Amino acid sequence: MTTNDMPTVVLVHGAFADASSFARVIPELLADGLEVVAPAVPNRSLIGDSAYIASVVRRIPGPVVLVGHSYGGAVITVAGAEENVKGLVYLAGYALEEGESLGELQGGFPDSDLASALVYSPFPLEDGSGEGTDVSVEVDRLPAVFAADVDPELARVLAVTQRPLAAAAFGEAAPSAAWKTKPSWAIVASADRTLNPDVQRFGYQRAGATAVEVDSSHLVMLSHPKCVADVIREAVRSVAN
Repeated sequence: MTTNDMPTVVLVHGAFADASSFARVIPELLADGLEVVAPAVPNRSLIGDSAYIASVVRRIPGPVVLVGHSYGGAVITVAGAEENVKGLVYLAGYALEEGESLGELQGGFPDSDLASALVYSPFPLEDGSGEGTDVSVEVDRLPAVFAADVDPELARVLAVTQRPLAAAAFGEAAPSAAWKTKPSWAIVASADRTLNPDVQRFGYQRAGATAVEVDSSHLVMLSHPKCVADVIREAVRSVAN
């Protein structure tokens, strides 16, 4: 198997974060000689964000392994329907069923600490038709809720640079579920205070994902980058064979 035959790894960040949340995983993958793409997700709507990531995937020649963290898991569930996507990797993520929304999936389980730490802010819609609502996390609470095992100095930076998610994204139903036809791998962040670990376990089991558990906060990519890189490597090896 030549390097050119290896899948490109596309890293899809979640809500309240950006592509820099993969900063400790990317060097691991690059050291393996893998091609890596880490796009900025608009975080405006599940349908729109998935369409954008799908457009990124279509521009990549050859096979792709899609990796999604948190809300990014929902995005790859939909965008993963692209023909050249050969595998999915969920990191503390939402593995939605076709026709299911984020709110519906997590609504069947007890709220995490995140629920009481959310902040809702209006923003002008691009078409000038009115206002939307951005959802973010209280700056003072984000380190504990989102990044409890991340370096405290970095967690404070993350708190003031978070990328909000439009509230509309929580209610949009996934039009497809790529895990029905693509193999998947997953990490449960068992100390997660943002996304209830049982939501993760339920979604992964339903998807038939090969899952491992890591004693981690929600930001497993920053606190346990080698574990994350190993799961991505397993996915890459499996789809490349």
